[in-house]
Amino acid sequence: MKKIAVFVDVQNIYYTTRDAFAKQFNYRLLWQELMAQGDITVANAYAIQRSDDQQHKFQKALRHIGFEVKLKPYIQRKDGSAKGDWDVGITIDVMEAAADVDTVVLLSGDGDFDRLLSKVRDKYGVKTEVYSVEGLTAKSLIEATDVYHKIEQSLLL
Repeated sequence: MKKIAVFVDVQNIYYTTRDAFAKQFNYRLLWQELMAQGDITVANAYAIQRSDDQQHKFQKALRHIGFEVKLKPYIQRKDGSAKGDWDVGITIDVMEAAADVDTVVLLSGDGDFDRLLSKVRDKYGVKTEVYSVEGLTAKSLIEATDVYHKIEQSLLL
């Protein structure tokens, strides 16, 4: 049975589906689709920790589906800007998991991950797949993956 590792850039998926469709992504449906293709051996969702009941409820739902939720503190800078980037954490986890799986699935439209996908495919021979909102996804990421899945109405709540 094919082994699958799934990595979700929660903020990226939240904001792109909200901006493009005014809807939320259906993580349960994604899980069902992936389980039909193989065994999900790693499933990480990377989010920013906020003291918000809706966020806690959402994180609990992700855990119930089967995701390990990794949280990073939300940092508000004095100038009003905010920080809460998971790119390095996602990259490390993908590199560590790639040696033990057949497929790496990334949910993000962030072009910073294009080299990561190329690297794990070349080094470990894994198949890479990306799910994202097409119009809000870096072209370089789409070109770097083996299979690109457009997030459309069928994957939304």
